[in-house]
Amino acid sequence: MTITDVRPATRKETRPMNGFADSATMLRRNLRHLVRYPTLIIATVAVPVVMLLLFSYLFGNTISAGVGGPAGGFDYIDYLVPGILLMTIASGAVQTAVQIRSDMSEGIVNRFRTMPISRTAVVTGHVLGSVILNVLTVVVVLGVGLALGFRPTAGFVEWVAVAGLTVLISLAITWLAVALGLVAKTVEGASNTPMVLSFFLPFLSTTFIPLSSLPAGIRWFAEYQPYTPIIQTLRGLLIGGPIGHDGWLAVGWGVVLTLGGYLWSKKLFARDPQS
Repeated sequence: MTITDVRPATRKETRPMNGFADSATMLRRNLRHLVRYPTLIIATVAVPVVMLLLFSYLFGNTISAGVGGPAGGFDYIDYLVPGILLMTIASGAVQTAVQIRSDMSEGIVNRFRTMPISRTAVVTGHVLGSVILNVLTVVVVLGVGLALGFRPTAGFVEWVAVAGLTVLISLAITWLAVALGLVAKTVEGASNTPMVLSFFLPFLSTTFIPLSSLPAGIRWFAEYQPYTPIIQTLRGLLIGGPIGHDGWLAVGWGVVLTLGGYLWSKKLFARDPQS
């Protein structure tokens, strides 16, 4: 046999592809990164906590008075926290995009491509790790909100619904962040492209003030963008009040964005690395 007869083993020749096991391995890899670099958790928590403190202490009384005040039954901290929880999930998009772009740039992904593992396991591990991080940071921010006076009225069923919606939206935003990280050419670019998810959409929604208090043009955009029904659903579940069709819209947006982000990420990751 000559040297030219030797060729790399394919997945089929080594072992059957086990996507779940491969994804679990990549998840452990990403969780080890979180343990080794706790600044990732701090950076993800910092922005929503600062926003919570800023708007509750500096602007809370002014906004509350402008939209009805305590006498009108409007407790601003109760109104603010559900929107900040979504902003917390969205803040993780930057870290996810940067991490996936770093892996692509450093060549480790090219090494993974030569191994008999599922092609999507690398990105799936990033997504699962980011969802776990998002859930942890949501718990931390919720604890800060409780310390500041947030008093949810949710019962057991409502809390289960909040948890389910949190995971669904975290999956949606994380898959989109992975795609944005794959699209970016540099790590610096990957840190900027998800800003539309973490800052632009939260500010142009009902995170900080009610829909009726927004200017006409912004109100129209806020009403039809995905973050608003998600926030309204979280708000209704946590502090009571009607949810109406916002609940179905929130779940629908979560499913559509998750599927779209997954398919987009899968297509980008499957491309030739040199293309």
